[in-house]
Amino acid sequence: MAADISHPPMEQLQDLEYCIDSNPPWVCPLSLSLSLSLCVHANATPTLTYSLSLETILLAFQNYILMLGTTVMIPSMLVPMMGGTDGDKARVIQTLLFVSGINTLLQALFGTRLPTVVGGSFSYVIPILHIIRDSSLLRISDPHEVSVYTNYACNSRALIVASSLQIILGYSQLWGIFSRFFSPLGVAPVIALVGLGLFERGFPAVGNCVEIGIPMLLLTIGLSQYLKHRRPLKEIPIFERFPVLISVSIIWIYAIILTAGGAYKHRSERTQDSCRTDRANLISSAPWFKFPYPLQWGPPTFDAGHSVAMMAAVLVSLVESTGAYKAASRLAIATPPPAYVLSRGIGWQGIGVLLDGLFGTVSGSTVSVENVGLLGITRVGSRRVVQLSAGFMIFFSILGKFGAIFASIPFPIFAALYCLFFGLVASVGLSFLQFTNMNSMRNLIITGLSLFLGISVPQYFNDSLVSSGHGPVHTRSGWFNGFLNTIFLSPPTVGLIVAVFLDNTLDVEKSKKDRGMPWWVKFRTFRGDNRNEEFYSLPFNLNRFFPPT
Repeated sequence: MAADISHPPMEQLQDLEYCIDSNPPWVCPLSLSLSLSLCVHANATPTLTYSLSLETILLAFQNYILMLGTTVMIPSMLVPMMGGTDGDKARVIQTLLFVSGINTLLQALFGTRLPTVVGGSFSYVIPILHIIRDSSLLRISDPHEVSVYTNYACNSRALIVASSLQIILGYSQLWGIFSRFFSPLGVAPVIALVGLGLFERGFPAVGNCVEIGIPMLLLTIGLSQYLKHRRPLKEIPIFERFPVLISVSIIWIYAIILTAGGAYKHRSERTQDSCRTDRANLISSAPWFKFPYPLQWGPPTFDAGHSVAMMAAVLVSLVESTGAYKAASRLAIATPPPAYVLSRGIGWQGIGVLLDGLFGTVSGSTVSVENVGLLGITRVGSRRVVQLSAGFMIFFSILGKFGAIFASIPFPIFAALYCLFFGLVASVGLSFLQFTNMNSMRNLIITGLSLFLGISVPQYFNDSLVSSGHGPVHTRSGWFNGFLNTIFLSPPTVGLIVAVFLDNTLDVEKSKKDRGMPWWVKFRTFRGDNRNEEFYSLPFNLNRFFPPT
């Protein structure tokens, strides 16, 4: 008798406590919250006395803590290259955090409405380096003037212009039209590369300080996987729900003890920068109160070359965000976002990049991949949690000293979390292959080639950048170099080019079923599936004024 090994494809995951529209309560009985007996069900009966649900607050704060890694890392890397001081770095971190909170709130309310956090993106590093090395900036003698000038050159000049590309592609529905060429076979390697392509921010960064990175990785896996069913408080699985908060708190205290005990006094500068909790100088440099405002670095002036190079980063972040949106929709038990919703989200993301340019955040915005992974680990896909986390971002960006305390967490602690969360996002991408025929040699070739080239091509470009100081594309035109090098340094973008091209040119008519199109076609349009209205309708009945197409 043959064993039953069949696992039928599932349109939606089932193992979540809160999905996108099943939220933890805003309020719960005061007596329960004080005793840590938390509200777990969305329909909990309220009593006469209320307080904000502690579960909702902690889940939101956990999202805030997780996005700090990238938020601190990008300015810490770029501001010193601009000649900026520790004070400049603290100010940029505050600004990036403030704008990320606004962008996250806008995206959750009016964009895709998925529970995604919007933060800084490493995709903008290459165009920014092109601007930093511009000969017109190198002629400025005052280092601090170079810092300020470069900052608004990156933002006010290039980002403001480049944001128009995402705004146009989004609100004109052009990106939605292009997305109709996607199939489950085409998007699977793209989503997988959104996670796998960030491998350098995983264990290589953990290895910079193994004494805190390895314990952090093991503790997070232990809490979220092996102890997830243990309930010390009975009402809620705290180890599964709050693995980031618990593990970060424990390892951060451990790192503080190592630093105070002099464990790194005779270690290399690189080790001290990675391990010590007092190296960033963020707490001493941050003001007690600072409200970021538009054009705080000076009035905008425009340069065509800088803007064109920055447009490549906008395209890359667009591709990465598309993959992240599809991964988030699956982890939040929503349907894949239809073309109209995807375009709407990209349009609002373009407005987010515009805000980045106006406020001067150094980097543009994209969806935080680590926070997408957190949805699956905690089994909480609620947009309410993300909306509240945006409030934490804005609050701590204004109160600089308090925000700097959390921003001083050593990066290897975040890198250990990335190993788990990026890996989960990659596996979510591969799960889309369940709707395709993976016994087809055509599909195997497309999947394998897309994944391999998506990792191999960016690695070649990165090796050239490290060894020679510039990418393989090295002509006399700086903006052209920056544009192509940025495109091919992005694993998801390379994967998208290869997968979508092959999937739409190899035996297209004969392989519709093998590609998964019978399942996928109903998610192309907003009206194609009744569930889309439940997940993606605009709040305040705004669909009356902006009807889906």
